[in-house]
Amino acid sequence: MLMPGSDPISSRLRSVLVVSASIVSASLVLAAAPLVGAATAAAASTASPPHRVDNPYLGARVYVNPEWSAHAVAEPGGSAVADQPTAVWLDRIAAIEGADGAMGLRDHLDAALAQHADLVQLTLYDLPGRDCDRPAPQGELSIDELDRYRVEFVDPIAEIVAAPRYARLRIVVIVEPNSLANLVTHTTPRSISTYKCDEAKNRGTYLSGIGYALARLGARPNVYPYLDISHHGQLGWPEDAVPAVSLLLQAATIAGSTGANVHGFVANTANYSVLHEEYFSADDVINNQPVKWSRWVDWNPFVDEVPYARDMRQRLIEAGFSPGIGVLIDTSRNGWAGPTRPTGPAPSYELNQFVDGSRIDRRTHLGNWCNQAGTGLGERPTAAPQTGIDAYVWVKPPGESDGASDRQSADQYEPMCDPYYDPYGVAPTTGALPGAPPYGEWFPAHFRQLLSNAWPPL
Repeated sequence: MLMPGSDPISSRLRSVLVVSASIVSASLVLAAAPLVGAATAAAASTASPPHRVDNPYLGARVYVNPEWSAHAVAEPGGSAVADQPTAVWLDRIAAIEGADGAMGLRDHLDAALAQHADLVQLTLYDLPGRDCDRPAPQGELSIDELDRYRVEFVDPIAEIVAAPRYARLRIVVIVEPNSLANLVTHTTPRSISTYKCDEAKNRGTYLSGIGYALARLGARPNVYPYLDISHHGQLGWPEDAVPAVSLLLQAATIAGSTGANVHGFVANTANYSVLHEEYFSADDVINNQPVKWSRWVDWNPFVDEVPYARDMRQRLIEAGFSPGIGVLIDTSRNGWAGPTRPTGPAPSYELNQFVDGSRIDRRTHLGNWCNQAGTGLGERPTAAPQTGIDAYVWVKPPGESDGASDRQSADQYEPMCDPYYDPYGVAPTTGALPGAPPYGEWFPAHFRQLLSNAWPPL
């Protein structure tokens, strides 16, 4: 732990920076902003902290995680993307100080200063009863441990980012993905309801935990919290979007928080939905049959992420959030180039054949989320790419596994990561790559696939 007056760069961080110095020096500046030189950055560090800005990504040099970069550059062709910024996931209490030789939060923030970065991306992912939709135990905190979440997880993070030395860093915090959406789609009376999601909703654990995190972090002038809004394949239907907006508003105004603590929202976190389906829309009619009737679309008014994100943004503004809110979209794994990417609308007049042959998203089922086969890197991180979109970002570090595919992995096994598991009773199956290691570990085969299937191409 760094104490006042101590060496600001730990020995562990020094070793990482030495190994990856050539990677770190290539930090990305999002949007058309000039690179900040070392002398300029050093002088700026003594100035007053900046006021909160509307879009923290505009003109910002975004932190490149040297641990992720070291993995990427070690893979064939990985140097092409090793300088891209990715989010740092704080997914357990030990990750705050660093565990098993990994960098902790202070290490990452100090590394950001060493890179002369303007912005660091953090993902908070340790709610009690996390991932209530999954059959296997997830996360370290049980549903009864809300106090531990507050005291041992949120409070230390808030104290670290409040240190004066980090005041000039814009700190984007993605707050608890895969949480509130599940309280809509995986609770009674839904057919896919689970006991754990019902319990999380009835107790208010997710709402209280997220509200507390917003209250502790959102008041900091240099911290920009973004709440997760899942993706169009989970919340695109109006009957799901409406209660989701209500839950997001509740989370923003509970446990001492106010709506002002929410700077924006993030869509497609760690997911695979494409930004735009180029060859069909939900409103198309094929041979007198609406595309919405197809198995893939299933009456969803959205078939891709940008229209969904814009619609949710408007709903949230109408619910009471600031008209200035923006949305981030995770494009780390939604490229879908590869040999099966369509080059135009499918010629078939049969509705399902047309949709399946025309769609860029090649998953066998829209609900498949684990280590998907055929995926590629998506748009590289970019500031303000579309109206209402603050940035395309890589929230999920490409190459980090979603979960273990091996049934012999005991409590680390995730059925949706097993290519031979059939979650729907009939084909299609999970679409997952075989040989996947446990969640968060490096998965070389998936990273290499993401490189080869990148869209736009590298």
